[in-house]
Amino acid sequence: MENLDIVVLRTLRDWRQAGHRALLATVIHTWGSSPRPVGSIMAMCETGAVVGSVSGGCIEDDLIYQYTQSESASALLQGPPVRVKYGISADEAHRFGLPCGGTLELLLEFNPDAQALQSLILQLEQGQLMLRTTELSTGQVTLSPSAGPSELAVNATQLVNAFGPEYRMLLIGAGQMTEYLATMALFNGFAVTVCDPREEYRGAWSVSGVTLTSEMPDDLVQAFKPDRRSCVIALTHDPKLDDLALLEALNTEAFYIGAIGSRRNNEARHQRMIEHFEQSTESLARLRGPVGIYIGSKTPAEIAVSIMAEVLAVKNGIPLPRDMDVAHAKNAQQLPPNDPDAPNCFVQR
Repeated sequence: MENLDIVVLRTLRDWRQAGHRALLATVIHTWGSSPRPVGSIMAMCETGAVVGSVSGGCIEDDLIYQYTQSESASALLQGPPVRVKYGISADEAHRFGLPCGGTLELLLEFNPDAQALQSLILQLEQGQLMLRTTELSTGQVTLSPSAGPSELAVNATQLVNAFGPEYRMLLIGAGQMTEYLATMALFNGFAVTVCDPREEYRGAWSVSGVTLTSEMPDDLVQAFKPDRRSCVIALTHDPKLDDLALLEALNTEAFYIGAIGSRRNNEARHQRMIEHFEQSTESLARLRGPVGIYIGSKTPAEIAVSIMAEVLAVKNGIPLPRDMDVAHAKNAQQLPPNDPDAPNCFVQR
């Protein structure tokens, strides 16, 4: 499943190339709770078709009515960008299904230029992080490459929104757990690559939409060139496949690097890397293991859920409480009742 922003931009481009009038809605401000974060986009065609979202559905319904079904729809679906707010009053927040106290502001751009959309899409498909700047007085759009991720910025004259290529996930090992994790990653908008030189594992692979390779993992990590929108996870339990690949990943900007395994296996992995590969505790600080958050998981599917949850938390910049870490949680379970070092949620009473 592709990155939603790219899907929205491609669909909007196709509508405009076909001669349809359309709008692009961008969430530019939120106050209190809101269904979608700042920077979220949605496109709407004059036919009423919608792709993407800016809320749970109620605001989309209002936009469809205002710009495709009302008596003034034809006159409204043109001109320079406009800013609209939803949820200013408690009654309006309830009407549009916004959480209590929630308010959001949208920028609506009418009939974006198809060629500019095509240029943006081509850059994103080539892996380039891009800034799209919209002049609020005219709707004129300019594109420029960006050296790194940035937050949406809007002022009285311009909107600057960053669009990046898909997040990527490289999984080492093609076992059953990898199938579950790859499936969840696809649904969360990651482009997934699975590497396993073992033919007996590759032959049983059944998840479509994933790039499956037989290269040695460390060679593939070098070719993959992980960046700040990439994660690398080793799932084979085989040091011959996992260790060198993880070491290569630690030399990159990957936002998440980790390996499956027990606490004992994780300690042994660190010890091997320190003794045989001249690593240190500091150089291995980014290596996560055992991966995942603690949910008491035992089955491959549940373990994959815990790993995906941790990946998304790190991706979204959400710090996880220490007592949700697998190793810490299991250690806490083994402490005697009422031990002051055990977090409350794991103290047996």
